[in-house]
Amino acid sequence: MTRVLPALAGVLVILLSGCGGGSSGDASGSIRFLVFGDPPEINAYRTLIRSFKEAEPEIDVQLVEASDREDLIARLSTSLAAGSPPDLFLMNYRFYGQFAARGVLEPLEPYAEGSDAFELSDFYPQALDAFRWDGEVTCLPQNISSLVVYYNRDLFRRFGVPPPRNAMPWVDFVARAKQMTRDKTGQPVVGFDPDLPRPNAAPAEIYGLGVEASIIRIAPFVWSAGGEIVDDEDKPTRFTFDAPTAKFALEQFFQLRTLHGVVPTDQEVESEDDESRFANGRLAMLLSSRRSVPTFREAAKFDWDIVSLPVFREPAGILHSDAYCLTKASDSKDAAWRFVEYALGPEGAPVVARTGRTVPSLRSVAESDAFLDPAAKPANSRVFLDGLDHIRRVPTISTWPEIEDVSGGILENGMYLAQPVDRVVRELDAKTRPLFARAEQ
Repeated sequence: MTRVLPALAGVLVILLSGCGGGSSGDASGSIRFLVFGDPPEINAYRTLIRSFKEAEPEIDVQLVEASDREDLIARLSTSLAAGSPPDLFLMNYRFYGQFAARGVLEPLEPYAEGSDAFELSDFYPQALDAFRWDGEVTCLPQNISSLVVYYNRDLFRRFGVPPPRNAMPWVDFVARAKQMTRDKTGQPVVGFDPDLPRPNAAPAEIYGLGVEASIIRIAPFVWSAGGEIVDDEDKPTRFTFDAPTAKFALEQFFQLRTLHGVVPTDQEVESEDDESRFANGRLAMLLSSRRSVPTFREAAKFDWDIVSLPVFREPAGILHSDAYCLTKASDSKDAAWRFVEYALGPEGAPVVARTGRTVPSLRSVAESDAFLDPAAKPANSRVFLDGLDHIRRVPTISTWPEIEDVSGGILENGMYLAQPVDRVVRELDAKTRPLFARAEQ
């Protein structure tokens, strides 16, 4: 089955400068910065760069876009091997470990300790700790998003169904998704037969829920049910989906398609991804992080908002955080640091926050109107901050990107092909245990 990789947020910027490392002194020239993302996301970084140019006219930031996460990692790996990497890149904590393990990153903790713009204690520790390698802050996080439920308020009003609420019990959430799964005439899609491996129902025009079958979507529900996804958070050696609680959560997740039919089929997702389906008004709810906000602000022509994830036993969330990483081979460390310091500080962080792209990792900005502006969608942005006490993260081992890629197709087979949960669990363990074994933490 074809693995559909999620687009990660990012942009590719190139900063070239003749100065050495350090967080003070004169800086000029240009720098290179690497990231990828949807057009609205990239526009957010262009806005940031324009703002930085006004503050630091001697430094030129060139924005170069990678097409997706795979392209970004390939470009970064190739340029590092050739000795000409970008000065900066933006990367999710789940994927930076492979580069930290190779010793090609310049730790940013010493730079931050000398900064006049902020101190490390000014950042949310959950995001900061995700980018510690060998105990040292290696990259500096720009955001601290979590997974939330986006919902189309207008659709719920149209069908007279109460909208979802924060921390709904899982069974109630699924019932709400079933109420919102409608055919072309607007009638509920009925006829589900629990004895069949796939829903016995007519095709839906509007689906109740959109969620991908991936580790980062399943993990918070395993945690919510009281289970774990790995045997050791710091030095994992295997997945633990064979434990009864984790297996239960996994089965409930697969049944969103195999029993309840509230999520689109794999063919439907390939022809129109869930984010586009939601923006087009044909998906009632969507599980996504903050990165979807710029797209929905631009494309969604209806009223929408967010609530926190449904729960099994207790609230749980999963960290989504990207950070600015500085390459050790950069000849423009001082100029690059100036950009990072501005982007994450009290002047630059509000610029990106107002575009909707980030939940700022700097506490003071996250608690300001730049992020919590009630006039800007989503109106309920505080959901992201209220959930920080329950947020957890996946391991940051060097082979985690490979583990996610291998796992994706296996999990999709469980959701879309109704493969038995026990078979999915066995295959996950067999295919990923060797990857865990050769990982560097």
